[in-house]
Amino acid sequence: MARSKFSIILMVDGYNVIGACPSLKMVRDRHGLETARRDLVDSLIEYSAYRGYETEVIFDAQYSDTHRTEDRISKQFKVCYTDFNQTADTYIEKACARFRNDVRKFNRRLMVATSDRAQQLTVVGYGADCMSAPRLLAEMESARQRIRNKLRSKQKPSRGLLSNSIDPVARQRLTQMRFGIKP
Repeated sequence: MARSKFSIILMVDGYNVIGACPSLKMVRDRHGLETARRDLVDSLIEYSAYRGYETEVIFDAQYSDTHRTEDRISKQFKVCYTDFNQTADTYIEKACARFRNDVRKFNRRLMVATSDRAQQLTVVGYGADCMSAPRLLAEMESARQRIRNKLRSKQKPSRGLLSNSIDPVARQRLTQMRFGIKP
């Protein structure tokens, strides 16, 4: 895994990504929005840990009568539900505007994941980078494959015989039993 000299803050428009992912849309339609959100968050936690990103997933609470809430999953990962009558787009735009004036921007990059073209143009205007939801999903899948391959390579290859995986003491006892030798 190649790390950038910059630390990356990834802001994800959660519902936009769910809407761009066929498997998450299917989960949303069959099992509900909560399950689709949880699946997206689980995948992003894995991806963010692999890439070393500080990640914030934003979900609209625009039509629900709730106050803004944050669930901090880890030091590097949080899920945010916006205030009543606030969209994820306005939340992200405000965060980009704050980041624009932050002196830490010289050693950090802000990346916004959304396929909303107007939102992409706005965040780029604030100096953030952007990626489309399909690109984020492709990168997440690529990272998942790399993790699987790394785990597979760490597993001991089997020699093809069951007896090679048995404890040596048990193997000796089975040999004795096969030849009728009493211990």
